[in-house]
Amino acid sequence: MSSSNSGPSAPAGLSFSRPAPDTLCVRFGGAWKLGSRRPAFSEFEKALTPDVRRLVFDTDGLEDWDSLLVTYVLRIVKSCRARDVAVDQGGLPEGARRLIALSTAVPRRKDAARKVTKRSFLFIVGEDTRAFVLAARDMLTFIGEVSVAFARLVRGRARFRAGDLGLFIMECGAEALPIVSLISLLVGLILAFVGAVQLAVFGAQIYVADLVGIAMVRVLGAVMAGIIMAGRTGSSFAAQLGTMQVNEEIDALQTLGISPIEFLVLPRMLALIVMMPLLGIYSDLMGILGGVIVGVGMLDINLMEYLHQTQNAVRLTDFWIGVFTAAVFGVLVSLSGCLRGMQCGRDSAAVGQATTSAVVTGIVAIIVATSLITIACNMVGLN
Repeated sequence: MSSSNSGPSAPAGLSFSRPAPDTLCVRFGGAWKLGSRRPAFSEFEKALTPDVRRLVFDTDGLEDWDSLLVTYVLRIVKSCRARDVAVDQGGLPEGARRLIALSTAVPRRKDAARKVTKRSFLFIVGEDTRAFVLAARDMLTFIGEVSVAFARLVRGRARFRAGDLGLFIMECGAEALPIVSLISLLVGLILAFVGAVQLAVFGAQIYVADLVGIAMVRVLGAVMAGIIMAGRTGSSFAAQLGTMQVNEEIDALQTLGISPIEFLVLPRMLALIVMMPLLGIYSDLMGILGGVIVGVGMLDINLMEYLHQTQNAVRLTDFWIGVFTAAVFGVLVSLSGCLRGMQCGRDSAAVGQATTSAVVTGIVAIIVATSLITIACNMVGLN
């Protein structure tokens, strides 16, 4: 494509001659390479007079070239075709002729450009509504299939491996303790510090124990554990099932007459439903520990006094509300992860999309469920 010279190459040059009255010869000289300044195309257009019927090239003075020469020649060829001028490419380098032949082998269709259709507002609303209805239908279908699988489990007819259940319990429980410990402890620290700053104005620092204890036991412990499990375990479920969908392992189970809901989804949901209340209780304890660190270390509150104040503030009702909330979060996170995994497409990109969708769906479901549980508790007088 290019020739090597010992010295610096001359700049790109362009000249014209008339070897015959109806023939125009285009002479290239110097180095025609990207980054160098090329002659203006208007020079060629001035030389291409109406009496020219044939065009030839002369590249004896060409020192070096790359795609810059090819694109310039293509513009010349296009201009000559528009004026019905014959082009003889014999004087060009062989590599340039090959590239030009390759670029002009399949002409671009005039209608090849993608037509951009302007959609009306009603069309967009209709498409979004249709997508929402289809998504709701798929979700209800999946919930129905899971309910049937749980009914078969109660009757002892569900088919899954007990070893898988134990493995998922370990993944959802013991392996999640470090991240739950860290996040819950920090949330307790932050909550106690913010509360202490405000309560110190009234000299009521002791009530930091009430604030942290009630908030963690009733709501925040379960919410923190739920969000952590949505990002950690829910996404893991979606990725695992999505990869099985891509590899057609789920289709193989159906071919063998094994229900994928029972064999794959049921043990994952059972593990998370069992472990979420325990993780919620553990999150409560770590949050209260964070409050103890702030109360004893910064506010100079006696340890036994702080624990006694927490014991008086936190009621058993608050504890059971927190446990129930954590169990609900376990159902929602497992449903979100398994649903998105089973809905995964057949390519590798679909696995990432399913994982992202599982996390988003799980977190949104947790926030909505927290709001509904709080409103319901207020309506029945469990304040």
